[in-house]
Amino acid sequence: MVAGHPLKVEVASNEEALQQGLMFRKSLGREEGMLFVFGEPAYHSMWMKNTLIPLSVAFLDADGRILNILDMEPQTLDTHTAAGPAVYAIETNKGWFAANKVKPGDKVTGLPGSGEHGRVK
Repeated sequence: MVAGHPLKVEVASNEEALQQGLMFRKSLGREEGMLFVFGEPAYHSMWMKNTLIPLSVAFLDADGRILNILDMEPQTLDTHTAAGPAVYAIETNKGWFAANKVKPGDKVTGLPGSGEHGRVK
C-alpha cells in the first residue's frame, strides 16, 4: 500500500530493467506503476528520455518512507533526484500521488522482493 492506497507495480531490480523503466510505453493503467529496487541507498535520479507518458516519481528510504515526490514531463532530459538516500522509487501516472493525498513522510508497505511482479500492499 502507498499510504493506504493499493498500486499494482512491475518491479525493476536488475540493471537492464532499471535503465529501461517505463520508456517507450504509450499508456499506464490508472492504478499501475513501476517499483525500482536500487539495492544501495544513494541520491538516485530519474529522467524521462524516451518516456512517452507524464509520470510522477516517489523516492523511498530503506524503511519505505517517502522522501520526496516529483512530477516529470515526457521526453525530457531533466534530472529528478531523491531528497535523501533512497533504496526504492515508484513511478506512476503524473498526479497519482497528489490525487491520493500521498506526501513525503508517508509509508509504503508490502514492498515486493526483487524480480517479482505484484501489488504494493
